[in-house]
Amino acid sequence: MPADFDITIIGGGVIGLACARALASDASVLLVEQHALFGSETSSRNSEVIHAGLYYPSGSLKERLCIHGREALYRYCDTADIPHRKTGKLIVAPYRHHPELARLQTKGSALGIPLQRLDATSIRELEPLVEAQEALYSPETGIIDSHLYMQRLAQDAERLGGVLMKQTGFVSALPEESHWRLSLNTDDGLCNITSRQIINAAGLHSHRVALACGTPSGQLPPLYFCRGHYFSYQAKAPFQRLIYPLPEKNLAGLGIHATLDLGGQVRFGPDTEYLNTTEADYSVSPALRDQFASAVRSYFPALDAEQLQPAYAGIRPKLSGPGEASADFALIVDERDSIPPLLHLLGIESPGLTSSLALADEVRQRLITM
Repeated sequence: MPADFDITIIGGGVIGLACARALASDASVLLVEQHALFGSETSSRNSEVIHAGLYYPSGSLKERLCIHGREALYRYCDTADIPHRKTGKLIVAPYRHHPELARLQTKGSALGIPLQRLDATSIRELEPLVEAQEALYSPETGIIDSHLYMQRLAQDAERLGGVLMKQTGFVSALPEESHWRLSLNTDDGLCNITSRQIINAAGLHSHRVALACGTPSGQLPPLYFCRGHYFSYQAKAPFQRLIYPLPEKNLAGLGIHATLDLGGQVRFGPDTEYLNTTEADYSVSPALRDQFASAVRSYFPALDAEQLQPAYAGIRPKLSGPGEASADFALIVDERDSIPPLLHLLGIESPGLTSSLALADEVRQRLITM
């Protein structure tokens, strides 16, 4: 008997939605999302930055997909009428001839990423309130309305024939000859469907989904939950561009930076806090204000700490633990014999939003060879 669907995607965040859009024109696609809204976890709790592709290990999926994804995302925003803006970004150094700044400039040049080296005078001309001795200016960095972006992806996927189901929890999947039998928890109770292939794009829940598909734990890298907090700045916006400190080695993020939303509001974050649980806690303690103020004053000494207000938090599904070098995206094929195709997308953190369209194309190409 033919399967109900060619491909079932588990997880309706930005990656699952991008995959549904990329695949729906050539296959029958079902996407299942456990929440009432698409992208209500990691995909909507980030900086909404379109990254240039500068920070990631050479030759990594993160680097390649970020660069290709950035170009594709700007094109898609233009054609699909998605609010976005190339704000540009300053990566600031506290002293001249900083070796990390030089390394990033060399790396950007090799990758074809436009960058401009600025001295203190040029920095003040662009951003009078920023205190730094040198900086790299990245004109290709921008911001996006991630919520409308996900709406457009969902609309495209459905227009192409994809079936997208919210409030539908994945329970388990069992191989049956040439297809999978999936058990799903819906508003009407448990139901079963069959699918020739499965894509696990469940983000924070990706390891649980993998185990529920029968994938041995030995095939999966460790997963860590890493929370990042954001504070909004209630005073008049002090910057017109994104301001990033130099990334520090062995940190899980890029440091507490200044980003803008499309309304011009400034927010600072994220910090990094590894959690000892896989329960998603999105609280932001006001007690973090002093820590944020200290970090931000390294490049914005005129900060008024009283204007910092807790905003929101996000949790990143990381494959690297505290103090470890950042791990690459992991696209893992279940290696058991004689099972239908099963692809796990693991550790899709930053720059997942920027990379989403390119990652979806990567998934499509890999499915062709499975």
